Formats: sequence, C-alpha cells, structure tokens
Amino acid sequence: MLESMRSALRRAGCGLLVFCALLAPARALAAPGLLVGIDDDTAKWLVRPNGLHSVYRDLGVGAVRVSIPWKRGQTRPTKLQQVYLHRVGLLIGLGERVVLAVYGTPSQAPTTVRWRDQYCGFLAHITRRLPVHDVVIWNEANSGTFWPRSAGAASYEQLLAQCWDALHTRASRMNVISSTAAKHDPIGFTAEVGYTYRRSGRMRPIVDTFGHNPYPDNSAEAPWRTHDAASLTVGQGDLATLLSAYDSAFSGTTQPTPGMGTTTVWYLEDGFQTEVPSALAHLYHGTENDHGIVPALAPGESGALHIGPDQATQLRDAVLLAFCQPAVGALFNFELIDESRLGGWQSGLLWRNGTQKPSYAPFKQTLADIAAGQIGCGDVPGVAAP
Repeated sequence: MLESMRSALRRAGCGLLVFCALLAPARALAAPGLLVGIDDDTAKWLVRPNGLHSVYRDLGVGAVRVSIPWKRGQTRPTKLQQVYLHRVGLLIGLGERVVLAVYGTPSQAPTTVRWRDQYCGFLAHITRRLPVHDVVIWNEANSGTFWPRSAGAASYEQLLAQCWDALHTRASRMNVISSTAAKHDPIGFTAEVGYTYRRSGRMRPIVDTFGHNPYPDNSAEAPWRTHDAASLTVGQGDLATLLSAYDSAFSGTTQPTPGMGTTTVWYLEDGFQTEVPSALAHLYHGTENDHGIVPALAPGESGALHIGPDQATQLRDAVLLAFCQPAVGALFNFELIDESRLGGWQSGLLWRNGTQKPSYAPFKQTLADIAAGQIGCGDVPGVAAP
C-alpha cells in the first residue's frame, strides 16, 4: 500500500495544486471525546504544505497520519527520509498534529533484538528532533501483508515493549500506538500479545493507545455491522468483542486497557471506496478490487436509481458511531486523495485530480455538527440503547 500510494502521488502532478485554492475558515475540531483525522502521505511530496494545511483546516480534522518507510539496518533517516521529515516538520509548524507511522514490508520487519534496537532507535532519533508525540509501531501486525507470520504476536509484543521504553525516555508525554487489522484474527493475535506480555513479567505498559483498522468486509457494509467468530473480522460494530479481548489479554497487569485513565482505542484507518464517474475515468487505471464500491453521494429522490449506501452516509455513520462508542478516542479516514490504481484505494475525499468529491461537504458538516454539540447518540445507528 505504501509503494502504491507513493507512485500514485508522484503521478498527481499539478492536480494537487487545487489544494491551494481552498479557503481556510476557523478550525472546527470534532471534540470533545473524539479525534477525527485523515491518513495522508501527500505532505511528503509537497515542497510547501500550506495548501494541504488549508484543506485540513477546511475539513476540520484534528490530526494527520503520515507514514515513513523503514528497512533493517536503519538507525537514522536516509537523505530522502530527511526530506520527508522536513516537510512533516513544516506541517507541524503550521499547527497540525501529526501521527507518525513507521513500517515496511514483512521482509524488513524488526523481529530480532538487533533489528528492534535499530527500529526503536530510529523512532527515538526522529522524535528527539521533531515535536511528534503520537507514534504508531509498525502497521497491521496481525496481517502477513506487513508482519511475517513466522514471527507472530510474540515478536510484536517485544517490539512494542522495547519501543515504549525507548520513546518514554523523553520528558514530554509520548503516545505509543499499536496496530492491528480488522481481518486476520485480531482477537487471537491480541490474546497472544497478552500471553507474551504476562510471561515476560514486565511491570511497565507496552502501549499507550490500542490502534485498530476496522475496515468493513466491503465498502457497502454498514459500519455498525457485527461479525461472527467464524469470519475472523473485527469491524467497528464489533467493538465489544475487541474491548473484551483487550481485557482478557491484560486484566490484572500493569498495561491499562481502553477505558482506564487516558487509554483508548484509535481507529487508525477506515474508509469506503467510491465509484469513479465516467468523466474522470481517464485518471484511474486497472481493475477494481472491491465489489461493494459505493457512489460518493447517492442521487436524490428525483433521480434515485441507486439502491444502497453512499460514501457520505457511510462516513457520517462511522464517525458518529465512533463518537458514541465507549473507550474510542479517534477515527482516521483513509485517505485524502484517491489512488489512481483501482486495485488500490478510492476512499479519499478528493478525486484523483484533487477536486472535491460530493462526500467532502457532508464529511465536513459531520465534524462541525459534533463540534457544535448537535449529536445525540440515541439517534446514531448502531449505538445500543441505554
């Protein structure tokens, strides 16, 4: 996903210049109770992030997650990574809260003591030089797409522990975040992490925040949909199952679970892929891999040929459900701008040429409604009645 996004953004060219045309009204964060963010690597590719900053402010998002690639042997950023981090620093200088996710391919995962020393030292080096306080340790560690299955949960627990220690040597408070995927049995993986933690006899936490990517099985599936144990999917509607897994894994230890103190669950990635209108089809290529793609905004009653959800409704329901769910601290939409490769992700709020999707304004309004205190959780789909 990292490489596909990188190549996609390179091909964006002048289309990204439309960012600069957006106005930047006063920020309206979706708070209190929920941090709404965006997953967006675009900042790494722009010499000046002012246009992006205007988009973030216009939407009202409170944080941006940016990914940095890592390979074994690295303890310091390469020259190219220094450029990326410099641009991230410019974004921070404009007032953005940046969540940094550092990871690579399974073949580069830090699964030995030596490689863990390198990886955690790399993170410590960066956070000593940039005012970044939110750091995601690798990505979707229960998925073979990012973490070697042969290393498993035990090795990931050791990485979390070592990085927690390395990052918490700083005087300022750090937020060390784990990462699991909705599929690939996150419940079993969490149980193994907890088992390894208990056996280690460790008397300090390994995370400050539990990160989870609650993607639905397809983009047309409602955010509140629940899944049975046989599916091994843990989406947003399965929060009770996820919280129970954390409690079972860590109850009685020194690792706080979501709902204890400031510890929460962050939905680090969620998104709903959209159909590409024929007028923009030339900006995309390949074959769509999601059989449940939805329109960005369904037509009104006057032209209602569409049956089913749209991205605007799916996003609003997901954000409001997260806002009303106990122990959930954040939700990030993946992503800001579509990938051009249809085998990738078209869940952005901007089309490939950088123009706004029809779902952009409703998403912005949802954040404004939360900030204005206009949301009653009793009316939110998927929220259990008190």
